[in-house]
Amino acid sequence: MTRSASIARNTLETQISVTLNLDGQGNGKFDTGVPFLEHMLDQVARHGLIDLDISAKGDLHIDAHHTVEDLGITLGQAFSRAVGDKKGIRRYGHAYVPLDEALSRVVIDLSGRPGLEMPVDFRRSMIGDFDVDLFHEFFQGFVNHALLTLHIDCIRGSNAHHIAETIFKAFGRALRMALEQDSRLAGAIPSTKGSL
Repeated sequence: MTRSASIARNTLETQISVTLNLDGQGNGKFDTGVPFLEHMLDQVARHGLIDLDISAKGDLHIDAHHTVEDLGITLGQAFSRAVGDKKGIRRYGHAYVPLDEALSRVVIDLSGRPGLEMPVDFRRSMIGDFDVDLFHEFFQGFVNHALLTLHIDCIRGSNAHHIAETIFKAFGRALRMALEQDSRLAGAIPSTKGSL
């Protein structure tokens, strides 16, 4: 069974379409007008083995805020639809990823409850022309609509690009772990409540 979904979100500020396959090969195709975010989303695809096809048109003449936040929302909606009933999945995932001096940890619970903890301190406010505050907006939009709990920590690091890259790589790897089928569950919901 392939877990995939396509979602289109159109507002006065953005027009976004997302197609994803959670059981993919790590292929990414991006046309968002936000190159650094595309670079980060490619890390999620490759490290999560998730096929992503994302396009967006937004009010970038103002700034990237609406586009980045709405990309998180739309990706979260597609993820929620694709993951299905969650029978037999591991539910929890975690990953540590280093890049030179930077080391980040991401922990995920496909709990059905949105929650984000992201106490990450970037030492500069911009990576190229990308405002690092928008990472929080992206992940907040994602967790609100994917209905999962997400903890993101940068354990150490000084280079903002390295920190961002370790976060998104670890995010992809933690998703991959949480989504894996666990044969010992025999298709059961991984919760004492019987639902997620």
